[in-house]
Parts: sequence; structure tokens; C-alpha cells
Amino acid sequence: MSGMNRYHRQTLFAPIGQEGQAKLASKHVLMVGCGALGSSAAEMLTRAGVGELTLLDRDYVELTNLQRQHLFTEADVENKTPKAVAAASKLTAINSETKINPVVIDATADTMVNYVKQVDLIIDATDNFDTRFIINDLANKHQVPWIFGACVGSSGMTFSIIPGQTPCLDCLLKVTPVFGATCDAVGVIGPAVQMVVTHQTTEAIKILIEADQKIRTQLILFDLWHNHYQQIDVSRSKQENCKSCGNTPTYPTLSYNNRTKSEVLCGRETVQIRGQQYPLESLHTKLSRFGEVKANPFLVSVVIDTKRLVFFHDGRVFVHGTNSIEDAKKIYYQVVG
Repeated sequence: MSGMNRYHRQTLFAPIGQEGQAKLASKHVLMVGCGALGSSAAEMLTRAGVGELTLLDRDYVELTNLQRQHLFTEADVENKTPKAVAAASKLTAINSETKINPVVIDATADTMVNYVKQVDLIIDATDNFDTRFIINDLANKHQVPWIFGACVGSSGMTFSIIPGQTPCLDCLLKVTPVFGATCDAVGVIGPAVQMVVTHQTTEAIKILIEADQKIRTQLILFDLWHNHYQQIDVSRSKQENCKSCGNTPTYPTLSYNNRTKSEVLCGRETVQIRGQQYPLESLHTKLSRFGEVKANPFLVSVVIDTKRLVFFHDGRVFVHGTNSIEDAKKIYYQVVG
């Protein structure tokens, strides 16, 4: 493979050109989430020639992901491959010139901070607003631009947040209605995902090649099924007293007291517990007395009665089969002592 030949059609596009392509190759993007939005956006940016891409995701591939989450296969489902690892394998095969860093961890204030400090841009590909608010505080604190994106059903929304210039997510959501449902509850169609990804990655390229005057300043809202599309000027929503981007920010989600230790994963009948780290090898032995154990280099799982417990190397545990944090903790402590 030779030089810029693979990007020939892209460099022919005058606003990018050879200079823009060189800038893309020098930039580092953090993708928070490798599901529907993240896998597609990661593929598009990898094909475009971004220099480095860090993929941060806490989950593994399941069968219901395949309808809309690019890069994953039935083999990934069978092997319970972490999404970040599965995506990295496919992306490296697509473009060996892009450095891909898969990270299998939960996106918290503690785990994300060092990655945020190293990148030029953050792309939100998460499925919950708790994580987005943490991204919002970290991005504003460390002056890193980020691109918000969400979709459910046939609808989607996206907005580019530039610290010090645009309203932040907290400002935005005080004046803008957001989805009251989730894709786990009402579903989502692939084209809605791709529409959000198209807007996010286009804005990402503008930011990365420093085409600042072309960055979209409006909030995008759409519903593909009902043929609705809106661009809303939200510039006046920026608040001087905002705790995340105002004159004297306190970054509330970065406070230890505001961090969630256990949470229900929306719509999945699953509870996540952040517990003590155990070597996966010793867990395999410990869990074998409860039932059949399945393992790969990234996780160990066991089925106990109607519950399935999945232990990750960073101390997180998914307890599938319940929406009760109390019940999940009870079986967790029965297993680990």
C-alpha cells in the first residue's frame, strides 16, 4: 500500500486535500462506546485515515447487536468477544495505517480521564446520559471538543460541543427535549443509526482538519419514518452559571459522591456491579463449583439458577436475569464471598 493512494478520492475533495489528509493522519480520536453508533463511526473514521483511534467499551457482542452494529459477526457472539476487541480486529484489517487501541472498561470519571487528556476529539457513542454527562464535564475541564449523538426508533439527534464556544450538554438539555424512550424499549432501525453517524463523522472530520468555520452550530433533530428534519439554533442556551461550562465550573459528575457503583442496564434485565478485581484464572476455578464456566481472555461467565454472571478483568460484573440491584448484589456476594 502506497502513501496517500488509498485516500485519493478523499483528497480530491478540495476542502480536505492533501493538507487536510495529513492533519487527519496526525489526530487521535476517543470513541466512547462501540455499539451501533460507535462501530459505524469508528469504521468511517478508520477508512478516512484518522491516525489513532481509542475504542472504549464495557460490553461484549450479543446476537441482538448484529441487526445494527457494524463490524460484528456471529462468531463474535459465540465467543462473547468484547465489542472494543472485536471492532479493533476488523478495523485493523480495514486500515493498518490507523493505530487502534481497544479498551475494555466501563466509562467512568476515573477510567476516562487519562484518555481524554491524550486525544484531539471525543465522539459520544454511548447509550445513556449518565456517561454523556461525565464526558461533558471531562471534555469541558480539559478543553477537548466532543460530538454528542443519540438515536431511538427512527429518530436521532446530534450536536458538536466546542468548550468555551458552544453550549455544553447540560446547557442544551435544559432547553431541548430529549428522547423519553430507549432503543431497548421501542427499538431502533439501522438507517437512523447511520444518519446520526453521518452527521457525527462529518463534523469530526471538520474538527480534525481544523475547518473551524464549517463546523455546524445547530442542533440536528430528525425522524426518518415520519420525514421530519430540524436544525435548531441553540447558541442562546449557553449559561454563564452552568456547573460544567460556566464562568466558575465545578464539574459535578467528577465528584466521587456522584459516581454510581451499581446500575441497571436499561432494557436488558441486567445489573452492573463494580466490585473488586480478581484474576480471571482464579475466578474460573472459583466459579466452577456453581456451574459450567465459559471464558475468553477478557471475561469469565457462569449460569447460576436463572442468573448469568459475567466477570470482567476490571472488576465489573454483569448479573443477567434481574433488574433488582439488591438481588444482583445478593448472588454476587454468594459467589465472591
